[in-house]
Amino acid sequence: MDDKLRAALGAVEAHAGGYVDDLAEFVRIPSVSTVPEHRPDLAAAAVWVAARLQRAGVPEVRTIDTPGNAVVVGRWQVDPALPTVVIYGHYDVQPPEPLELWESPPFEPEVRDGRLFGRGASDDKGAVLVPMQAVEAWAATAGAPPVNVTFVVEGEEEIGSPNLPTFLREHPDLLAGDLAISADGSMVGVDQPSLTVGNRGLAGCQIDLVGAASDLHSGGYGGAVPNPLEGLARILARMHDERGRVAVPGFYDGVKEPSKAVRDAIAALPRDEEAELAAVGLAAWIGEEGYSPLERLWVRPTFEVNGLWGGYQGEGVKTVLPNAAHAKVTCRLVAGQDPDRVLDAIEAYVQECTPPGLKASMQRMPGKARAYEIPLDHPSLAVAADSLEAVYGKKPALVWGGGTVPVASDFRSLLGMWCLYFAFGEPDNHVHAPNEFFRVAAMRRGTMATVRLLHDIARHADALKGA
Repeated sequence: MDDKLRAALGAVEAHAGGYVDDLAEFVRIPSVSTVPEHRPDLAAAAVWVAARLQRAGVPEVRTIDTPGNAVVVGRWQVDPALPTVVIYGHYDVQPPEPLELWESPPFEPEVRDGRLFGRGASDDKGAVLVPMQAVEAWAATAGAPPVNVTFVVEGEEEIGSPNLPTFLREHPDLLAGDLAISADGSMVGVDQPSLTVGNRGLAGCQIDLVGAASDLHSGGYGGAVPNPLEGLARILARMHDERGRVAVPGFYDGVKEPSKAVRDAIAALPRDEEAELAAVGLAAWIGEEGYSPLERLWVRPTFEVNGLWGGYQGEGVKTVLPNAAHAKVTCRLVAGQDPDRVLDAIEAYVQECTPPGLKASMQRMPGKARAYEIPLDHPSLAVAADSLEAVYGKKPALVWGGGTVPVASDFRSLLGMWCLYFAFGEPDNHVHAPNEFFRVAAMRRGTMATVRLLHDIARHADALKGA
């Protein structure tokens, strides 16, 4: 280990207590992006992030307005001959409800058993502080990080990042780099480091079915008029075939079978499927024939009904034939699928399946995104694996994310950079749920691993530049 790296790691050890204080201060800001009343809190969070970057030593910090919440950009251009990494995170958080399930108030952070509890502690405030702390450690000991660094910290990730793609398009020179690093993500286990190499995309819609001009008395009209609820049930029942595949014509256009390397990597992961099923209260997995549960969760597309309503919902009986029925649907997409083409196919199939006497329409939901997958032989994965193994004492697992992080595909398609997930949230952190927390140990280990990552990227500059 060279002296500069040793000194930077020593700085992390020396300042770890201050990291907890910073996270507590950050979590106290109720920066909930889904609720308009919190706009002032989101602005305050952006100010906090900018000040923290400046305190870390980042010389160029800007807060740039968007039609929604501001994006904070921090740049440290050390030497144009060095590689540039663009580090992404977000300062907005999910709503804290239901409040009665929290053991301590969500925006009054509390440390218990080595864990800091509070909304956003893991997603993404603790996580985005980690690379800031790593850069600070290098600044304090070597005067500068070993690579050029650009931070991009937005305030709309929890509402689908509606303004981020436009922001990336409008600032290509400001955000240019050789590799993007996402501080938004998680590891597969508390003591098992991992590298997320892909995540699924997203397309969503609302299906509306209308019959008569108004609700009708079931005694007067039952048996002779079409029932939208029954019709919608028939439509949704035709969305999958007997093998668990999505039956929408054209849905799988562009989808390729998972490669042997991908399937082997997934199969190599240790799992206790019985424990996982018990944790969610189920007896068995379901889904597409020919694929393991993890393959279905990570690298196969889905069609899911998220909500279904219509007619009378109150106590007792109301003998009514409803005039309308509705369903909310989301599809998780894999590489090769275009969200707009998937929604086109669903819309056409809904019309085909609509029973006589009913009219169907479809509303497309915001937040669509393409899937993302970094090549398994990309040199950044080997570099990151070495950095994690040095801290955790074991090789990281390669994993895929079943959810959607739009910024990864945006970095690739809009700025031409691959995105490396290097994040330290853990599967039990109660993200998006009551009693969210971030382990103090995870913050320390994550910061040390990121210190090493920046150092190792500089060492492997030739392999990473232009990769």
